[in-house]
Amino acid sequence: MLTLKKLPYEFTVCKVKSVTDIDLNADVYFIGKTDDELSLVCKTEDTPKDTLERNNGWRGFCIEGELDFSLIGILSELSAILAKNRIGIFAVSTYNTDYILVKTNDFDRAMTILADSGYRVLADA
Repeated sequence: MLTLKKLPYEFTVCKVKSVTDIDLNADVYFIGKTDDELSLVCKTEDTPKDTLERNNGWRGFCIEGELDFSLIGILSELSAILAKNRIGIFAVSTYNTDYILVKTNDFDRAMTILADSGYRVLADA
């Protein structure tokens, strides 16, 4: 049984012009860069003032503990359960684990659905 840990803050997903726009001293953020965009996921309070685009109102949870790279289908299973219940996600992976964001108005329902599906849900971190 996997354990999911609720994160205690709201997130913003945005596009920024430059890494210099990002507060690299913030305690939580995810950066993604391709040849045509620079994306940032951060606590809403840490969102840069000048974003190219932004989408507020996300809450999240992570899979507790470190996931071994040999584990297959964890993110797929979680996203399938939520998709079946018409809840969209924004997923971010780190070396250790996966983070899943859902819109704030779907968050409590998502946590209930996942708990009812056999996942252990911890209180806010």
